[in-house]
Amino acid sequence: MNYHYFEGKDIRPGEIIDLAETLPFLAQRRVIVIENSGLFKRGGEQLADYLKEPSETAYFVMVEKEIDKRSRLFKAISAKGRAIEFKPQEEAVLKRWVLGILKKEGKKITERDLELFLYKTGTGMDNISKELEKLVCYCMDRDVITGEDIEKVCTRQISNQIFDMMNAIADKRQKEAMKLYYDLLTLKEPPMRILFLLARQFNLLLQVRELKKKGYPVKAIGEAVGLPGFIAGKYLNQAARFSTKTLRQAISDCVEAEEAVKTGKMNDVLSVELVLIRYGQAT
Repeated sequence: MNYHYFEGKDIRPGEIIDLAETLPFLAQRRVIVIENSGLFKRGGEQLADYLKEPSETAYFVMVEKEIDKRSRLFKAISAKGRAIEFKPQEEAVLKRWVLGILKKEGKKITERDLELFLYKTGTGMDNISKELEKLVCYCMDRDVITGEDIEKVCTRQISNQIFDMMNAIADKRQKEAMKLYYDLLTLKEPPMRILFLLARQFNLLLQVRELKKKGYPVKAIGEAVGLPGFIAGKYLNQAARFSTKTLRQAISDCVEAEEAVKTGKMNDVLSVELVLIRYGQAT
């Protein structure tokens, strides 16, 4: 009765303030959790003013993916409470963390296979922990975890599927690109999400290509686009197989495909198929 959860951009600050001012029922405090409200960009002034002198029984937890640190709400929270930023860990930190867990379990892994593992899992520590547990259980009777074990046990992230799809497109292996697409549909991935990830991939490759032309080293390129160093190298190799003109046009085509779906001019499944066919066909 004293826990309240709000999510989304339709939150009304006045309602939250009224709730905070209401004494908790048979407890010392009332907890209010607000997630992805957008109030740290605009519309948070009323709540910011309230949080300067909030009720002593009200405790706020606010979780946001994007904020404006210049906003009144952020400044009010920083002054009265605490603002903590959770950034993705760097490659070196993740490697040490994984190796530490494996050491406790009496397991070893080569540098190459460790990079394969992180490529498969991504940089999310929660997912890494789950996949590590699966690997350790699978290799219970052995001391060394191999690349073959990782391929057999670890779940592929959708971003890896998209990367493989882009490889197929770059090599003009249209049938393979289409197969990967249908595999994702079988796994209940929405076509519009796949289209978004394709557009994001084309955009990342364009950024990587442009930074490479300017003479940036691999590590700096990775930091600029938010990719771990060992993955940035793979993106550089993939980007080299596309021209700048092709990448720009592909991004434009993805935007047009999304618009066609949203305006009812095209089926969502077909919209992605057309993009794959156009860029995966041999010239």
